Amino acid sequence: MESLMHVGFRVRVSSDSINPNSRFKSFKSPLIPMDGRRNTVTCIRSQQSGTKDGPLIATATNDSLVEELKSKDWEIGVLKDEIAATQGIRIRRRPPTGPPLHYVGPFEFRLQNEGNTPRNILEEIVWNKDTEVTQMKEKKPIYTLKKALENAPPSRDFLGALKASYLRTGLPALIAEVKKASPSRGVIREDFNPVEVAQAYEKGGAACLSVLTDSKYFQGSFENLEAIRSAGVKCPLLCKEFIVDAWQLYYARTKGADGVLLIAAVLPDLDIKYMLKICKMIGLTALVEVHDENEMDRMLAIDGIELIGINNRNLETFEVDTSNTKRLLEGKRGETIRQKDILVVGESGLFTPADIAYVQEAGVKAVLVGESIVKQKDPTQGIRGLFGKDIAG
Repeated sequence: MESLMHVGFRVRVSSDSINPNSRFKSFKSPLIPMDGRRNTVTCIRSQQSGTKDGPLIATATNDSLVEELKSKDWEIGVLKDEIAATQGIRIRRRPPTGPPLHYVGPFEFRLQNEGNTPRNILEEIVWNKDTEVTQMKEKKPIYTLKKALENAPPSRDFLGALKASYLRTGLPALIAEVKKASPSRGVIREDFNPVEVAQAYEKGGAACLSVLTDSKYFQGSFENLEAIRSAGVKCPLLCKEFIVDAWQLYYARTKGADGVLLIAAVLPDLDIKYMLKICKMIGLTALVEVHDENEMDRMLAIDGIELIGINNRNLETFEVDTSNTKRLLEGKRGETIRQKDILVVGESGLFTPADIAYVQEAGVKAVLVGESIVKQKDPTQGIRGLFGKDIAG
């Protein structure tokens, strides 16, 4: 079974789908590609002339066809949330009360009795991102992104750069974050020039850079990512984005990314597996992020993961606890990580050489740090302060 987020995922629009007693009978066999709605409407329209007593859908207006397709798309989203919940994922992909107007179907009772207020900041970000990506996909269909990648320069070895830095310095490799703001801290650096910050990081010994591309909550952009790549920065670049759709992987690659972040708190196992395949195919390194025992166990059960980030910040409450890294690397989990040769990245709450030493002793070989160095007047000096020494080559 392929990912429910597959660009070509298909669903049959059948009369059973409007029967409240058969909620998921609509998920029977491939027929209508959900990410090709316009083409679908065109196909149906072209088939109408050849039908004599065709199905009811053939006589519907174009608007009603689009509405029906949107409704089926929403059903898939709800189904994804239910599958995710069985894996301990609490973040809902979309608001439960947000399908198209005039929709009457198997989820009517649910829609009338659940609110559409996000339960935490991560869920709010994900809902916003889902809407944002849907709009971007209409402007830049995936086939245009695939074509653009045909002539794209090869990606840089993100994982290799981390390993080389660790061997060179004996300290966790630094993924330095180009970050202007965050929901928890607000604006971190007022005089923010992404290219200057990136160049200062590289000068200070960063092995890789993480570039925030979310605009609404972090004041980042893909333009920042492109500008840093175009400026001649040699460090591999991580696209720090909230990935909810495989389309975003292609888009990030066209903008100059060498790696992407996949968040286990948001993505079900099936989506992680599918996205790992795409990353390998188009030359991206996937940093898979976890923040609790359940997420770590889920990811360790998936083959092909080479890079795991442990976020010491709870993405639902934004509380930070650096002991989280040590806890998730103890016992059998730590042994499995060593057996699989997975490189672990410590994330969040790292401000001093003592913090770096603590997570290194726990077992990390890289750290992702933003706030404690980007807020310094000279980020290069900020890196020296973080490690207690000069780590530049």
